[in-house]
Amino acid sequence: MATSPFDHPFLSGLLGDAEIGAYFSAEADIRAILSFEAALAGAEAAHGVIPAEAARKIRETCAGFIPDIASLKTATARDGVVIPDLVKQLRRAVGGEPAEHVHFGATSQDAIDTGLMLRLKSVTFLFGGRLHAIVTGLAGLERQFGANILMGHTRMQAAIPITAADRIAAWRIPLETYRDRLTEQVFPIQFGGAAGTLEKLGAEAGAVRSSLAQELGLTDEPQWQSRRTRIADLANLYSLISGSLGKFGQDIALLAEAGGEIELAGGGASSAMAHKQNPVAAETLVALARFNATQISAIHHSLVHEQERSGAAWTLEWLVLPQMAMATAASLRLAAELIGNIKRLGTS
Repeated sequence: MATSPFDHPFLSGLLGDAEIGAYFSAEADIRAILSFEAALAGAEAAHGVIPAEAARKIRETCAGFIPDIASLKTATARDGVVIPDLVKQLRRAVGGEPAEHVHFGATSQDAIDTGLMLRLKSVTFLFGGRLHAIVTGLAGLERQFGANILMGHTRMQAAIPITAADRIAAWRIPLETYRDRLTEQVFPIQFGGAAGTLEKLGAEAGAVRSSLAQELGLTDEPQWQSRRTRIADLANLYSLISGSLGKFGQDIALLAEAGGEIELAGGGASSAMAHKQNPVAAETLVALARFNATQISAIHHSLVHEQERSGAAWTLEWLVLPQMAMATAASLRLAAELIGNIKRLGTS
């Protein structure tokens, strides 16, 4: 039984996204964390913090390590995070003297947050590509139907005639802005140790962090474990994207309701009325926009981290951020499909 519609056995057909969902799987999470542990060992060896042979063995083990998931589940219920048991298992697999150097100087949040940044960087790249395709599709509609006439509406009332290009521009222009903002996103490494001071690394702390960031392809920044504005900014961008796509969906649904100014291929069947073609994709875009608009408040609540680390605020992020990413993914997927199903817009 699934509790999330994004991976539900049949609701995921409407709301899911297999490509993006893979980045929020347990397997992807663990792979990203192991990438952090392997890169950490390499960076520390490069600066003389741990022996080179120990780093070689750790990296080699991380490359093929498969943890005991049942043990991780039990331990996470006790510890609140997966890292203590994962590191314990990894040390056992590394064995001998090199095992003492696994995860040296790091803390659970370093591994988890850096793993998240690695996955979000990939997701954001994919979102940028999808937005580009949507903007291109809207530009194609503008070339094809832009000169056609639509009745403009203000406050849900007929106003004056406009062109289809006028309406399409209102859909397209915000998305171009978001596409550019996605390319400007920064994904920093998280590396602060027990309380954010990297106390075990001494004078080599900054150099190790820089090398670690470089190997992982992340930005080198001081620890941000209690400063979650990067997360909030990205979640806000997700909400803006889905919100603007929701406006597109709402307009298409209203055009479909009026009936004379748009022709859509596809559409959903009704169990009671065989003649209907429901604007399912358009309606779902509205629902997803409202979902993310609601979730963003929870992300803002998660900004309140007490002292140097908050278990409560951090856990709230885990509950909300993946759902927002999945809602955004579904919005982008459905919007692209909907654009492809517009056969006529406006009247000539």
